[in-house]
Amino acid sequence: MSGQVFVIGHPLVQHKLTLMRSKDTSTGSFRALLREISMLLGYEVCRDLPVTMTQIETPLQPMMAPVLDGKKVVLVSILRAGGGILEGMLDILPSARVGHVGLYRDPDTLLAVEYYFKVPQEMKDRDCIVCDPMLATGNSAVAAVERIKETRPKSIKFVCLLTCPEGIKEFHAHHPDVPVYTAAIDDRLNEHGYILPGLGDAGDRLFGTK
Repeated sequence: MSGQVFVIGHPLVQHKLTLMRSKDTSTGSFRALLREISMLLGYEVCRDLPVTMTQIETPLQPMMAPVLDGKKVVLVSILRAGGGILEGMLDILPSARVGHVGLYRDPDTLLAVEYYFKVPQEMKDRDCIVCDPMLATGNSAVAAVERIKETRPKSIKFVCLLTCPEGIKEFHAHHPDVPVYTAAIDDRLNEHGYILPGLGDAGDRLFGTK
């Protein structure tokens, strides 16, 4: 299976992304924008969630109406910056279960090193959405999804703010069955593994650590 990539070109998404890219955007504004754009991305990611019909009563009469089918969605945040997308996703999926994967990038090898993994005990038959602002080298995303696949969820999708051709190629070399949802595919990686033109280090800008 060849990997699918969905670029969310909605004008509101693109406008907010432009504001986030600017080096003059404050930490507070960056955080708010990431939460807002994540809600918009989440809307698209959830477009094909299955529904079933159920009997309800409106104030005027009974009717059959659609509700989400199956077990609750699981949102998995790749620490630390994935928390910024997680917050926006939870605004539209407040009853979702939440998992976390702790990974850091070795500065020499650029490979992902895991230090934490915690997801709901019962993942079978759940749709899983993995959240990380940047799909850059692809190493962290590949490692996170490998661990999540061990729990055997019904489906996995990966959502990020930005990616690049190198990241997509690496990710889908390992996980061609996992679609990627993103706001933009940027030009390339630099020698330090950062996306260009990008927006800098998403974690540092989100938490004001640089």
